[in-house]
Amino acid sequence: MLEMHFDFLAIRSGEEFYRCFTEQSGIAGKPGASIDALWDMLTGELRLPARAWLYHLPSVQQRADLAAIIELLEEAARELQGEFIVQRVQVCG
Repeated sequence: MLEMHFDFLAIRSGEEFYRCFTEQSGIAGKPGASIDALWDMLTGELRLPARAWLYHLPSVQQRADLAAIIELLEEAARELQGEFIVQRVQVCG
């Protein structure tokens, strides 16, 4: 299973997320830095099964652009019915 890790203390913008996603996913080429391109990669190009671990999640008020990406990841998980898993990690301290 492909395991990807996204720490939102280090990822501060949508552009940084897309770069991180491309590096970890193994998808060749550069994705467009857009929510539509991310959906296409998740539902058509990503090697499945896969899991995305999400650490230090921002609130919508803190980072609306990143919140939209997180929402899309969770929507893809529902669509792909267990082949793509989004794991929110509660980090203490």
